Amino acid sequence: MFSAAFLRAGLSPLALAAALSTATAQSAPPAASPATAQPVPALPQAAPVAAPAPEAAAREPAKRKPEPELVYATVSADPRPTLTQKTFTETLRAADLYQAFADAGGWAPVPETTVFKPGASNPAIPGLRHHLTLTGDLPADAPPSDRLDPPLIAAVTAFQARHGLPESGLVGRLTIAALNVPASVRQRQLAASAARLMGSKFPFGERYVVVNIPAATVEAVEGGQVARRYVAVVGKPDKATPSVETRITDINFNPTWTVPVSVVKNEIIPRMRKEPGYLAKNHIRILGPGNVEVDPTAVNWNTEKAVNYTLRQDSGFDNSLGQVRIDMPNRFAVYMHDTPSKSLFARNVRFHSHGCVRVGGVKELVGWLLSGVEGPNGPGSAWGPIEIETAIADGERRDLKLVKPVPVTFVYLTGYATPDGRVHFRDDIYGLDTPGGPVPSAATEPATTGTVAPRAAIRPAKPEQRPPVAADLKPAVATRTLAPASARPVPRLPATQLGDGPAPRPPGTIPN
Repeated sequence: MFSAAFLRAGLSPLALAAALSTATAQSAPPAASPATAQPVPALPQAAPVAAPAPEAAAREPAKRKPEPELVYATVSADPRPTLTQKTFTETLRAADLYQAFADAGGWAPVPETTVFKPGASNPAIPGLRHHLTLTGDLPADAPPSDRLDPPLIAAVTAFQARHGLPESGLVGRLTIAALNVPASVRQRQLAASAARLMGSKFPFGERYVVVNIPAATVEAVEGGQVARRYVAVVGKPDKATPSVETRITDINFNPTWTVPVSVVKNEIIPRMRKEPGYLAKNHIRILGPGNVEVDPTAVNWNTEKAVNYTLRQDSGFDNSLGQVRIDMPNRFAVYMHDTPSKSLFARNVRFHSHGCVRVGGVKELVGWLLSGVEGPNGPGSAWGPIEIETAIADGERRDLKLVKPVPVTFVYLTGYATPDGRVHFRDDIYGLDTPGGPVPSAATEPATTGTVAPRAAIRPAKPEQRPPVAADLKPAVATRTLAPASARPVPRLPATQLGDGPAPRPPGTIPN
């Protein structure tokens, strides 16, 4: 057997998996599981090739491709979770505060062509200092200066951290765009986010998982602190990841993927007309009644009859779910999973999936979730990195049930506040914050696991209505009371000096 010497020798987990798979006898493909409706991982892209013999190609073992060095986008190291039991009330307080900012005239916009150089003076710096003082990024007692001095650079860095921007301290295009979002738009983001949280019955506990969709991040929370935070790839705007509250119940190693009917109709059938060997190349089998395998050449791809079959992709390194799936029963059939296409994890903009959530560093998250689950070596053993890699390397599908299901929620928070008073913003990638627009929420979702109680629906505002404020948002639970709004003084500024102007789309990481 392999020993810790492999790790000391510098072998990566991937190299270890390769060594293990070489030493392990080749096993038969896993038995097909019943077909279920699933949201869609990205289909693999294959270059056009001549059609191979279908039966032989379908059974040819998947060959492991060399993977490039993994690079992940930087995520915040802030130990404070995005979502806690206090997020609802703290976000309401922040909405009141930003309403006061808007009523006082907001802040002066920074010209888009402004170039800030460290240590240099600039006519826009007084307005920048005033803005960052209002929002708490620059201490009110900071020494006055007309230059981009170290305290102001630190304030810019704090502003960038609150907006999910690269924390460089440099005032570039994305930072200027975020600075120029009017206070009224920021207030609307906070109020809309609070509305989506209203009445939530999410069972916060010692351990839970939060996916904030606009931030495209996953947080594993333990003891009130973020134990691990990961980059994620979430749904594109036309295939949005839904808001969900449920529990993680199982971990699947080497999962198969049942292709949804919509993908068969809209993507597989057109692809097979052009490239008859596509299914065989990507190890996707056609199953008829009784899970009997059907030869692809027996299907008339010039019709849509293929939707009457089940298409299932074998486990393997090229499987669209990758090597791991995190199962969480819910009516949308969404879940978290690995992916063979990891390059998207390096991007700041990560809205590319068909609705499920791909997790960068998913095996580490799985190790955290499997805490307390008996390892493969019997009583007293655990699921560490080597055990996880070994279980994956044998190629067999394996399902592990968590001893205690872990609560998980997918939330859509474009504006939220943490108990330390910091207010955070992300892009409204799905356009849910616009008055009169849709306000999809877990609040409109029925219980799917028997553990999360249903809640009352929230009606969206009418186009002619003013943006909501905290006084408009009453908790669904009658016994819940709100603390008074922040007593922080809000200076009244001359209308001639500051103004909101037209309300643009909240910027940040979304490219023009």
